[in-house]
Amino acid sequence: MASRLPFHRLSALQLRTVPRTAQSSRMLCIGARRSITSNALRKLRPDAVLLQAPIHCSDVSQYGLTRLGGYQVRTYADTIVKVPQMAESITEGTLKQFSKQVGDYVERDEEIATIETDKIDVSVNAPESGTIKELLVNEEDTVTVGQDLVKLELGGAPEQKTEAATEKPKEPADVERRPSPEAHEPKTPETPNAPSPSEEKPTAPKPQPKAAKAETPSETKPSLGNREERRVKMNRMRLRIAERLKQSQNTAASLTTFNEVDMSSLMEFRKLYKDEVLKKTGVKLGFMSAFSRACVLAMKDVPAVNASIEGPNGGDTIVYRDYVDISVAVATEKGLVTPVVRNTETMDLIDIEKAIADLGKKARDNKLTIEDMAGGTFTISNGGVFGSLMGTPIINLPQTAVLGLHAIKDRPAVVNGKVEVRPMMYLALTYDHRLLDGREAVTFLVKVKEYIEDPRRMLLG
Repeated sequence: MASRLPFHRLSALQLRTVPRTAQSSRMLCIGARRSITSNALRKLRPDAVLLQAPIHCSDVSQYGLTRLGGYQVRTYADTIVKVPQMAESITEGTLKQFSKQVGDYVERDEEIATIETDKIDVSVNAPESGTIKELLVNEEDTVTVGQDLVKLELGGAPEQKTEAATEKPKEPADVERRPSPEAHEPKTPETPNAPSPSEEKPTAPKPQPKAAKAETPSETKPSLGNREERRVKMNRMRLRIAERLKQSQNTAASLTTFNEVDMSSLMEFRKLYKDEVLKKTGVKLGFMSAFSRACVLAMKDVPAVNASIEGPNGGDTIVYRDYVDISVAVATEKGLVTPVVRNTETMDLIDIEKAIADLGKKARDNKLTIEDMAGGTFTISNGGVFGSLMGTPIINLPQTAVLGLHAIKDRPAVVNGKVEVRPMMYLALTYDHRLLDGREAVTFLVKVKEYIEDPRRMLLG
């Protein structure tokens, strides 16, 4: 909104604040009916200018008239950037940092700040191009959806800053051209015995040896090591992960079954076709797509693995699903996230691999959205990429099971009555015993093992 000023006279000094670069095409609206150009405003006498409220100054900052007679002028271009909608279940977050400061110019959709939630980091982008005038909150403050964050003055990049930047390098050249005052002063004859100013105070740095002597006793003391402690507040994502993991342990009747799989056939399959697939599709063929496809096929024989328990008081209803949304555990700097590959049952190996690669890149770049992580009916966690030999993954509620993959190690194995060295991997399936019995869980894991050891079986599934 425009400022409303009472009857007021502009002083001669304020009239001179209109820069010479202002052209007559820029207009300042005075009153409701009268208008005057900046050039005409500069020529008017101070006692002849009587401004009548309301004064509408749409481009007042372009002329330097940011204050008129002690009254602050607010232009039409000011806008407030608010905390955006994040998700239905997220109403607040922590403002981690401002990527721009007061006085910085931002383009449209350029990131201004980052808000940390318990699931993802939300970027706050500029709705229009303009200059940041004021930061309305501090970093590490808790902010809610719709809260004011930044005051933004819309418009192009300020011309005054660019002009000043181009003029600054000229100043040193002007200084060099100016004759120094010493050149005009008469030179006094130098006497050979006259000490120079630098030689008059040779004892100035004498206190240094004393300081060195004072430090020598402490240097001789034996070092006991660093026993300092640091207390760092947990971020929202880490707090949420801790809450969810403890909730899973307290709710599900978790049990883990193990098996081992010979990776020879799958590794040979990947070796034969990975270059061709990469050349044609640009997708790097890995192992995650094969395990995902094997799990989808095994779920046809054991559909309870893809089901969940829902309802009050721990759940009283079993929900069976005809679709498979696989959550892929991805480790990031802030914690473990599980983006979802949706409708995996409709994908082939290349489609699954591409979807996993895209989600992994978004997770590492902190660009995951709430939609990327919502849902999920089954989880695959690959701790083998970090060298894990064996582990028991925790169920991601309300899911019923999670498959843990581990490192591939050469181990002796019996093949057709002979001992051979084969690349082996341990598989771990943690399942909710409330819904899955041991027979079903073991059957599912054996089915996955069979598909991996002979990938041709997947064509028959």
